[in-house]
Order: sequence, then structure tokens, then C-alpha cells
Amino acid sequence: MDAGTARKGARIVDRPEFASKFSPLTGRGETTVADAVAAMKVKNYGCIVITDKTGRVEGIVTERDIMFKLVAQNGDPRTVTLEQIMTRDIRMAKETDNVVDWLRIMSNERFRRLPVVDSEGRLQALLTQGDFVSYTWPDLLYQASGLAKATILGQLHYIVIAVLVFALALVALTTLT
Repeated sequence: MDAGTARKGARIVDRPEFASKFSPLTGRGETTVADAVAAMKVKNYGCIVITDKTGRVEGIVTERDIMFKLVAQNGDPRTVTLEQIMTRDIRMAKETDNVVDWLRIMSNERFRRLPVVDSEGRLQALLTQGDFVSYTWPDLLYQASGLAKATILGQLHYIVIAVLVFALALVALTTLT
């Protein structure tokens, strides 16, 4: 996916909510899981994005990674580092990508968190499926409203014909009597 596929007004960066997003929690690969969890707890975040010194994303550690790759393996959070349990090769969006495209991709591929990077690959934001739903909810309601109106208007000619037939029947009955 690239900037060329984004429709005007539907780019991630164009959404008013994008500017007000909280900064994602980041850390280095050598950070211990215990330190990362303490930082996650303070911010009430469910993940930490692993970046290099330039801010480029290297991976992500989620609550699930901690549960399945550390707790389930009886690992010691004081000695295990984030790079040992992080998910690598994650999907990342560009700021200019289309919101609805990424909502569909996240839904189809079953992942919940999406780092958003600039043209240099540096982390700008972290969006969740919930963010995307809140971004698209007003648009979906508008589309549903339009569809309902179109459906009613599509049936309107049947209603008009029925009213005309009824009126003609009334006229015919009154002239016959």
C-alpha cells in the first residue's frame, strides 16, 4: 500500500483524531521486560514499540507476547529483553495511507496494533483497531443512512403507482355509483 492508493480525505494523517493521539510507548531491544512492563503500567498501555536510535520501528511487544513468550515459558522478566520476545516484521502504515484500507487489512489479518511511520520510517503514532473504528464510524453511519434513503427512494415508484391505482379505483367506483 502506498500514498498513491489513498483517497483524498481518507488518509490517516488527515483525520482530526490523528493529531491528538498520545505518543506511543517506545523502548530499545535491550530493555528488560520488567522495565517495559513497569512503563506500560504507568501509561496503561498494552504494548511497547521497539525502535532503533533513529526512531525506526524494529518490532513490537504486546501483552500477548509477554504472556505467551515469557510467562508461559517461565522466563524471568528481570533478565529477558524485549528483543528476545518482540514480534518482528510487523505491518506498518504510512501517514498517507488510507484509513479504510488498513481497517480491512487489520480485520482480515487479525492484528490489533498498527505503527504509523513517516516517509523515513520513523514512528509517528500507534493506532489500534478501536481507533480505526472510531475514525470510520461516522462515515459508516452516513453511508448506512444514504443506503436506507436510496432503498426507500428506490421503492418510491411502487408507492406512487399504488397510490395512483387506488385513486383511479376510487374514481372508477364513484363514477359507477
